[in-house]
Amino acid sequence: MLAALDARRSVPARQLDEPGPDDATLLRMLRSAVRVPDHGKRVPFRFLRITGDARQALGERVAARALARDPAIGEGALEKERRRFSHAPLVLVVIAVLDPDDSKIPEVERLFTAGSVCFALLQAAQALGFGASWLTGWPAYDAEILRLLGLGAHERIAGYIHIGTPRLEAPERERPDPVALLSDWHAP
Repeated sequence: MLAALDARRSVPARQLDEPGPDDATLLRMLRSAVRVPDHGKRVPFRFLRITGDARQALGERVAARALARDPAIGEGALEKERRRFSHAPLVLVVIAVLDPDDSKIPEVERLFTAGSVCFALLQAAQALGFGASWLTGWPAYDAEILRLLGLGAHERIAGYIHIGTPRLEAPERERPDPVALLSDWHAP
């Protein structure tokens, strides 16, 4: 189990190709991903699947929105926006559902649960032989894009999880030293 955690790497979305997971494999990933800590059993998340031509259609809409946000955007940057969702065969949007009337469980805890789902999806994808990347960027926070994707007033994007078959093995990167991050608290 620890070896799987220690081997986790994000594969850049541009390096993910077909095939992506079929329906049965995706559901298997989701069964693992929903097993996250969830204080109060609120299930403060849902999923939105983007595949096939919908990826290019979303890219076109994102590019149009980028142009509206910045009319001076360069053609290279605009093309990058256009292709943002077209690399991996599957983009799974993890949506945090943050009911404002839920005063028992703090919103931040519900948001952490949705974030945990994103991480669990990365682990599940890699365990099943796929590569994955958790991305956000401005389209995760733009009100027009959120409306386009059908998010409600009290929903937020926790992450766009790009999943596919890696074209290359993701290189290891330098990781922080846990010893340097650990401190002990002592009573004053």
